[in-house]
Amino acid sequence: MIEQEFHRIKRLPPYVFAEVNAMKARARAAGEDIIDFGMGNPDQPTPDHIVEKLCEAARNPRAHRYSTSKGIPGLRRAQAAYYERRFGVTLDPETEIIVTLGSKEGLANLASAITSPGDVILSPNPSYPIHAFGFIIVGGAIRSLPAEPGPELLEALDRAVRHSVPKPLALVINYPSNPTAYTADLDFYGQVVDFCRHHGIYVLSDIAYSEIYFDDNPPPSILQVPGAREIAVEFTSMSKTYNMPGWRIGFACGNKKLVSALARVKSYLDYGAFTPVQVAATAALNGPQDCVDDIRAMYRERRDVLIEGLGQAGWQVPSPPATMFCWAPIPPAFRHLGSVEFSKLLLSEAKVAVAPGLGFGEYGDGHVRIGLVENKHRIRQAVRNIKTFLSTYDKVIEDSEKKRASAS
Repeated sequence: MIEQEFHRIKRLPPYVFAEVNAMKARARAAGEDIIDFGMGNPDQPTPDHIVEKLCEAARNPRAHRYSTSKGIPGLRRAQAAYYERRFGVTLDPETEIIVTLGSKEGLANLASAITSPGDVILSPNPSYPIHAFGFIIVGGAIRSLPAEPGPELLEALDRAVRHSVPKPLALVINYPSNPTAYTADLDFYGQVVDFCRHHGIYVLSDIAYSEIYFDDNPPPSILQVPGAREIAVEFTSMSKTYNMPGWRIGFACGNKKLVSALARVKSYLDYGAFTPVQVAATAALNGPQDCVDDIRAMYRERRDVLIEGLGQAGWQVPSPPATMFCWAPIPPAFRHLGSVEFSKLLLSEAKVAVAPGLGFGEYGDGHVRIGLVENKHRIRQAVRNIKTFLSTYDKVIEDSEKKRASAS
């Protein structure tokens, strides 16, 4: 029997979320009611008019044939129209837009297209795992940068260029950010574009949460910066904007060379999403957008209920300006446990599941990510459970320490 491990698999650490997920599964199997904020998985249905368009298209037998890996022309035109009305950016649907099977697949396949073994990639830490591991899987080397947009990140970017051998190939940025909910403005994007154009570094921008924002300033696109398309490609997704996570539709837009490289790789790997799914996605982009307003309002209401409730329970959590996540600092009394042990404790004692911050990078270990994926009634129930848990933390920690000591 062959015992050797595969090289690429060895570069992937054990999945941080697995232990918490296993605990969650055991608790549910035992009949426990677990309030699950762990996964960023929208709990509401896709709007009716989008589903109806899918059904209509699926009844056409010709739609059951192979599609096209770069996306049907109508969907690429719809995405171009979205960029025009939302950002004032004109894109060529033929050369500057490609449809992906969600932004995650697009990022991973672009990493495969442009990365040679040993290439240096700059990625925020903490960040969505694919931002780093898409490149690690194909042999790249990750240099971590601060996640928050601002002077500290720009200074780290400058140091990375001066001290990295070879020179960095690409920079990954994600605003509004998963998991931190940081947002960036056009001034910041402008500084990034100026720096990366000067040093010949590609910029891969992920704006999957660009439509889930809660103030009067919609998050911008890096492609609004003059000259950005010389170096930048941007990933968007239908998942959160239209409650379509399982449909797996996203886009890469911008730099022609990067879009072409992604198209070349995808042409060998897939035939694109099922055509009726693409037709329905076209209807979503071209159709009424009040559903997007409703989804945004829903997340805002949930955010407010959660943040206010946690504050009253004694857990001070910053109110996120965007995304469907709260990036919650571990309460001081539990900080020494780290995010994995705290998440397990929250699950066992309060029956609330969250995502350990360590799963998004070592610099996330002082936080947990709370997804706004339960309704307001369930959020209030979770807050009550957490309040009880926090009010007895002395005993909880003592019991936890005893269990850990006996286990070791």
